[in-house]
Amino acid sequence: MDDLSFIFAAIAAFVAVAGVGIAFTSGGNKRQAQRVQIAVGAPLQAGKRQTSALDQTAQKKRQVQETLKEMEERQKAARKRALTLRARLEQAGVSWTPQQFWIGSVIVGVLAALGAFVGGLNLFLVLSAGFVAGLGLPRWVVGFLVSRRQKKFTSNFADAIDIVVRGVKSGLPLNECLKIIARESPEPVASEFAKLNESISVGVDLDEGMRRMTQRMPVPELNFFAIVLVIQAKTGGNLAEALGNLSAVLRARKLMGEKIQALSSEAKASAMIIGALPPLVLGIVMAVAPGYMSVMFTHTLGQFMLLGGLVVMAMGIFVMRGMINFKH
Repeated sequence: MDDLSFIFAAIAAFVAVAGVGIAFTSGGNKRQAQRVQIAVGAPLQAGKRQTSALDQTAQKKRQVQETLKEMEERQKAARKRALTLRARLEQAGVSWTPQQFWIGSVIVGVLAALGAFVGGLNLFLVLSAGFVAGLGLPRWVVGFLVSRRQKKFTSNFADAIDIVVRGVKSGLPLNECLKIIARESPEPVASEFAKLNESISVGVDLDEGMRRMTQRMPVPELNFFAIVLVIQAKTGGNLAEALGNLSAVLRARKLMGEKIQALSSEAKASAMIIGALPPLVLGIVMAVAPGYMSVMFTHTLGQFMLLGGLVVMAMGIFVMRGMINFKH
C-alpha cells in the first residue's frame, strides 16, 4: 500500500512539473511570436511610411513639372503674339495712348520734311526724311524708354525680394510684403507691385496677377520670381529660403552683367569712335571749306551720295552694336 501511494505521488509530481513546463513553454512561444510579429511589422510600417513619403515627393515633382510646363507654354504663346503698340507704351511706363503716339509721329515726320525742304533738298529726300523721322524716331524713343525702365527695375529688384524674405521670416503674410514693396521701393518696382496689389485686391489670383506683371515687365528676373511664387503656392515649401536663394542668384547675375560691361567697354569705345568719325570729319570740312562741301547738299548726285553713306553708316552701327551687345 505504501508502495502504491509512493507511485501515485511520484506520478502526480511528474504531471505537475510537466504542466508547469508546458505552461512556461507556451508563454515563451507566445512572447516569441509577439516579438517576431513586432520585428516583422516595424519594417513593414516603416516601409509604408517611406512609400507614402516617396509618393508625396513624386506628387510634388509632378505638380512642379506641370506648373513649369504650363508657364512655359504661356511664355511661348506670349512670344508668338506680336506686341501691340499699347503694350509697348505700357512697358515704357508712359501715359500715351496709341492715338497720341500716331499723332506725335505725324507731327515729327512733318517737321522733319519741312526742315529738309527748307534746307533745299529734292522731293525724294524730303519724303525720305519725313518717313524716317515719322516712323523710326518715335519707335526708337519708345524702345529706349522700355530698355531704360527694365534696367532700373532689374537693378532694384533683388532688394525687393529681400523685403519679402525678411517679412516672411518675421511672420508677415505674402500680401503684406508685396504692399511694403509697393510703398518703399523706388520706381519702377513700386508702380509694378502697386498694380499687382490692386489686381489681387479685386479678386485676381496670384498666378494671373504675376502673368500680367511679366507682360508689363518682360525681364528674366521677374519671370524667376513668378515661377517661385506659383510653385510655392501649389506645392508648399519654405518660401523665405527659396526667395533668399533667388535673391543671391539675381545679385550674381547683376555682378556678371557689370563684369561684362567692364570687359566690353574697350570694344564699345572703339565702336563709338569709329561711328563718330564720318560725321565729325564732315563737320570739320564744312567748317574749314564750306564751298567744297556745299555741292554735296545742293547737287542731286551729292544728296544721293550722302543718303547712301548714311544708310551704310547705319548698317555698320547696327552690326557693331550686335557684336558688342553681350547677353548673359
